[in-house]
Amino acid sequence: MEDRHLPQPVMINDEALYKHAKNVGEALLGEPNVQLFPVTMGWEDFSFFSQRMPAAIFVIGTMNETLKSYQPLHSPYFFIDEEALPVGTALNAAVAISYLDTHVMKTCEEPPSAFPI
Repeated sequence: MEDRHLPQPVMINDEALYKHAKNVGEALLGEPNVQLFPVTMGWEDFSFFSQRMPAAIFVIGTMNETLKSYQPLHSPYFFIDEEALPVGTALNAAVAISYLDTHVMKTCEEPPSAFPI
């Protein structure tokens, strides 16, 4: 498919889902520990899902000056401060569980195989 350019949709966070994740993060981690991630021009195929259902991307900070784990993701020197993994897991679980507790799940109009690739 190299001869055919497929347009990549822009990833735009669903406002309500973004606010939900932000509120859960602030409750779990404290308001000063939740920060708005700057807009980037990175490529994200998750945007295809966001065309079919509400979606939001949030990231877990892993920088640790003591361990010198501050290299960017695609650097050959990148490594993760593994102390952040349980925090990220708890945040993802809390966002999902609290969302499901307060929202009625809607079924997708088309089966997953109909998602554009």
